[in-house]
Amino acid sequence: MSYLLGVVLFALAILVSVSLHEAGHLLTAKMFGMKVTKYFVGFGPTIWSFKRGETEYGLKGIPLGGFCKIVGMTPQDDDVEPGDEPRVMWRYPVWKRTIVMAAGSITHFALALVTIWILAVSAGLPNPAFPTTEAQARQEPAVIELRPCVVPENVVRECTPADPASPAAQAQLRDGDRITSINGTTIGTYGELLTALRGLKPGDTTRIEYVRDGQPGSVSTVLAQTQRPPLDNPGGTVGPVAALGIGVVPTTPPRVTYGPGAAFGATADFTGDLAVGTAQALQRIPQKVPALWTALTGGERDVDTPISVVGASRLGGEAVENDAWLVFFMLFVSLNFFIGVFNLLPLLPVDGGHIAIAWFERARSWIYARIGRRDPGRVDYLKLMPFTYAVILIGGAFTLLTIAADVVNPITLFSR
Repeated sequence: MSYLLGVVLFALAILVSVSLHEAGHLLTAKMFGMKVTKYFVGFGPTIWSFKRGETEYGLKGIPLGGFCKIVGMTPQDDDVEPGDEPRVMWRYPVWKRTIVMAAGSITHFALALVTIWILAVSAGLPNPAFPTTEAQARQEPAVIELRPCVVPENVVRECTPADPASPAAQAQLRDGDRITSINGTTIGTYGELLTALRGLKPGDTTRIEYVRDGQPGSVSTVLAQTQRPPLDNPGGTVGPVAALGIGVVPTTPPRVTYGPGAAFGATADFTGDLAVGTAQALQRIPQKVPALWTALTGGERDVDTPISVVGASRLGGEAVENDAWLVFFMLFVSLNFFIGVFNLLPLLPVDGGHIAIAWFERARSWIYARIGRRDPGRVDYLKLMPFTYAVILIGGAFTLLTIAADVVNPITLFSR
């Protein structure tokens, strides 16, 4: 039940954010005096509507997005009524048209920024110092987490009855113990612990000194054997090494909470990282199409493949089901930021395409004026229709592919 609630909540959050996107267009267009005839949430048949002034507001039957109808977005629009010619959008200065078209993306960015700030002062933001790689983990203090066994081969899997027991567990070490010495060699970090163990052999009896709850202690144990590559060459030849049957417990907190003032700086830093990640994700989309097809045809789903609104809603459901509200809101932030950036791409029919054409017209007029040639006027959108249809076709096919993959072989963040 909580999973279904999470799916519905996330889908509703997306619908609200898209509706606010269109409201951004509506409010800025009206502010500049452009004529707006329709503002609807959803598509398809009208369920309910009312008219206030010259604008009809309402709700459509298919709750997937929304739209805002601004009269005369292009010179080729033929729905301009007599007397409305001075108020058509394409006649307004380019900076006003830019603000109106960018208002939707700005709304998404605002939603993301406000959510990030709220998280910064409440649940906390991801700690940039938290170790995310093996090299970073080796710099952590040697605070251990016991493993139930030692897996003899160089793989990650569950323990079986045939696997040797963890020497650390047999020596009655505990989770959270900090190892300070191996056979008299001082240990400060997990990396130093690994280096000391690699200097020993499987079967060696080893003296371990540790600190538990502030109190020192020592134990002896016989090291087991596993297979690992050299520490300084992870891609090197795998060979037998001594194993204690432990893992590292990061002492660096995974999240940091900020005060109201400091949260602004943290929000800016996090947004910068998000912008870089979003740009990288956009660049990877073409190369991820084969991986989506593989997932759709029965292969393993790559967690780095794009997701649709369906997939995002399913992940939102998982987050609520597992009481991981931070994950829920981070998904909301990432999706809004991605939509905001995507809508600014200089491609028709998205907002960025209209902005790019407006500034192209402005630049072309400026150049022609400087060289003494007649202003060529506005771009003919009808000539761009084949390109626009191609973008719609490719985008639609990609959307269907991601939706199908999210239904047949969805990404999951938690074990269910």
